[in-house]
Amino acid sequence: MNKILFIILAIIQISIFSQDFNGFALYNRQNQNTAYLIDKDGSIAKTWNCNVACNYTVLLKENGNIIRGGKYASNQLNGAAIGGMVQEIDPSGGIVWEYIYSNADHCSHHDICLVGDNVMLIAWEVKTVSELTQAGYDGATTSKWPTHFVEIAQNGSGGQIVWEWHIWDHLIQDHDSSKDNFGVISNHPELIDINMISATGGGPTGMNSGDWFHINGIDYNADLDQIAFSSRHASEVYIIDHSTTTSEAATHSGGNSGKGGDILYRWGNPSNYGLSGNQIIPDAVHDIRWIENDGRPYGGYLQIFNNKGINNTQSTVEVFLAPLDSTNGNNYFRTSGQAFGPASYDSRYVCQYSAPGQSSADRMSNGNIFVNTSGGQGGAGIMYEVDQNDNIVWQYNGGGPAKAFRYECEYPGIISLLNNPCSVGTENTKDSKFSIYPNPSKGVFNFDGLSKSASINIFNVYGKLLPIKISNTELDLSNQPNGIYLVKIQDSKGVFYTDKIILDKNEF
Repeated sequence: MNKILFIILAIIQISIFSQDFNGFALYNRQNQNTAYLIDKDGSIAKTWNCNVACNYTVLLKENGNIIRGGKYASNQLNGAAIGGMVQEIDPSGGIVWEYIYSNADHCSHHDICLVGDNVMLIAWEVKTVSELTQAGYDGATTSKWPTHFVEIAQNGSGGQIVWEWHIWDHLIQDHDSSKDNFGVISNHPELIDINMISATGGGPTGMNSGDWFHINGIDYNADLDQIAFSSRHASEVYIIDHSTTTSEAATHSGGNSGKGGDILYRWGNPSNYGLSGNQIIPDAVHDIRWIENDGRPYGGYLQIFNNKGINNTQSTVEVFLAPLDSTNGNNYFRTSGQAFGPASYDSRYVCQYSAPGQSSADRMSNGNIFVNTSGGQGGAGIMYEVDQNDNIVWQYNGGGPAKAFRYECEYPGIISLLNNPCSVGTENTKDSKFSIYPNPSKGVFNFDGLSKSASINIFNVYGKLLPIKISNTELDLSNQPNGIYLVKIQDSKGVFYTDKIILDKNEF
């Protein structure tokens, strides 16, 4: 059979868009030791009582373990969402492995993300006044802590760095021609202006601290092998290439993009690189992420929590499509002399609960939006879910963690932790009640074991419900293009079952 690279769909069922997403929410309040997994009714399904406080983020792996940023007791640097360590913890609360990244010269902070089984940390590194001055910084009087990322792989009960990237390697300045990094900023949007966050004149609150750029969110896209991250103080989001070696990441060439560790794409504040255009992010931004590209609305788009998207008290969740050039090393289109597009967001949700800092949001497989508003800095401290008509269909007050995530019942980590996590009326994977054959097929698929009252729907790779007449014994896709499709079946008891089928008319 031909190697067909298609995205396996999650199911979008129009008739249940008004329902809440039947899954579990995972969170750990900042500076607290206990992580919680709650069900759709707000009942605690699982807790982890950990030996250190969480600094920002907790994630659930497919094996049922959690990955958690921790607050190291001996940190020598101090700042917002200070961490210093990362841990993997099993369901019984045992530490599988941990890694400390903290000394007088560097320290991890804020967000983490998974890169396969590895963990990517956001970290500071200390640069002295003399280093800043030589790099072209205007008016350096104290040390600054520019951002870098370190990817940690498990090494026994500890970890080891297997990849890193430093913003320090990708700077430009037009302040002093006798110093390093001198150039015309508007001609080099792939570089970061060392002076774009000024010590005076309208800079964001707190930017005088060592936490210079205040990078607060990070996400990894395995299909593109790219990393996205967000900067509160720059009011901007960025994408870099992860396919580089560490050596290439310090240069301007190499990797799939051919650009080494330079910025591939940036969005939200074109004035940062000397070009005109709409400033879509007026102040703080958090939780940059790619929406999972599995058939749900806006799959493959980028999404941000725009803390002050409308005004100082009104947050928004915004979605936009970066202009990917997939034929050219997954670079991004940009017209010379113009800012990166799009000129505005493609979709905006105006939050019913808001927060001026931290927070997160995600697009669920049923099309709903999950929002977690942090309780810090006077935020609402509510996590909730809205349907496509902006109706709140689920709400929970978990004390306002910095970040929270929801996981489907079918997520392997949930199945590993809990027995029979899905109840009647939710989506379940196919079991012995019915079968579909042959699969793959050249065109016609047969159903076996379905009742006459069963409801069947077919979705294509874009999540579109196909207007195909289906019997309870046969499905004919002969007039459809090759690819992966999703079958969604609701039986007489209201239980949903899903299965993927593969159509390939060339190899049989």
